Amino acid sequence: MKPCSALYEVLYVSTLAPTQPLSVVAQIAGRARLVNAELDITGLLIFDGQRFCQQLEGPQNAVLKLIERIRNDPRHINVEVLHHGPLAARRFLQFSLAFSTVEDVDALARMETLDGDAALAAFDTVRGELVR
Repeated sequence: MKPCSALYEVLYVSTLAPTQPLSVVAQIAGRARLVNAELDITGLLIFDGQRFCQQLEGPQNAVLKLIERIRNDPRHINVEVLHHGPLAARRFLQFSLAFSTVEDVDALARMETLDGDAALAAFDTVRGELVR
């Protein structure tokens, strides 16, 4: 990963399209790792069996282009940006894409109703529970 001075972050939730099998999630994660590395984007993707929540961080133009690609990806529906803005330092420097599932299947559903700092705080809580 190259160092970048103008970091930007986006936190979004989306739903796996009902026409898509669960096996497509591994394909999404695998492809995202390659694309993110090329674009100098890092982040964490969480999946609960139905919903995705992802925090992306990197150069602003690259992050904004990537979120637009995700919005246009037919495997995702109901893409909703919960937070976006400048970022002081990367949270996931070591990962082009960290991926995890959650045991609390309602955690991401609860996040859908939040935005801004409240959404980031909820994401940090979920992220913290992943490493316990």
